[in-house]
Amino acid sequence: MNSSTIILEKRKNTAWIYFDRPNEMNSLSKSLITEFVSALHEVEQDSSIRVIVLSGKGKAFCAGADLKELLADLDRQPDGQKGILDVAGELFHSLNHLSKPLIAALNGLTLAGGLEIAMTADIIVASEKAKIGDAHANFGVLPGGGGAVRLPRKIGVNRAKYLLFTGDFISAQEMKDFGLVHEVIPADSLEMYVQELADKIALKSPLVLKEMKRLVADGLEQPLEIALRHELLALKNHTRSYDFREGLAAFAEKRTPKFKGY
Repeated sequence: MNSSTIILEKRKNTAWIYFDRPNEMNSLSKSLITEFVSALHEVEQDSSIRVIVLSGKGKAFCAGADLKELLADLDRQPDGQKGILDVAGELFHSLNHLSKPLIAALNGLTLAGGLEIAMTADIIVASEKAKIGDAHANFGVLPGGGGAVRLPRKIGVNRAKYLLFTGDFISAQEMKDFGLVHEVIPADSLEMYVQELADKIALKSPLVLKEMKRLVADGLEQPLEIALRHELLALKNHTRSYDFREGLAAFAEKRTPKFKGY
């Protein structure tokens, strides 16, 4: 894809999407968001891609919305064109409905909208140099991509309120201790670690990964009894799939399964 603010690299079964506005700390401009949505759509439709990784170029993963552009939107006369908040809404809709495993590789500063993007990931891995925070309150801005909704669910109400109210940044290790970050990696080993993780996941059945992701998301919003019933029904339906039979056959034949995703 042709892009000035996003880099998309496909490595075997993994798509790496980089935010590429390093001089602006990879802040979310309207053009970056639009190109990001296009990249997500492309890799979601590409059957060869089984895992998606998000990261940033330079010293930041993403420092949140481009506040200068947001201010310019407020001063602009109504013209029927989508503003930055409109396209941001489309972005989070796309992220929330991805069917493929999503890994956020936090290479550096991760704030506000950047943290909101990271929290849509299934797994978060961070460089030891990463600093993470909400930061909306520092500029009189409210979260709009899940900062006040997801953060308490991820790290607990008290910790989330502290970060939301103070706007403080904390270390990746502290966020690991809080349960948001899966692993903290030396900066020069981050991409290698994440690629190895993505390769491991990509060997699994795409169908199973998709259904597991859906079951986890749905189950968190349902009473336990209903969620368990839906899980059992999903398993019964899954027994009719190619990947189910292939997995069992490979086990019986002591070979590596070759999953096809149906």
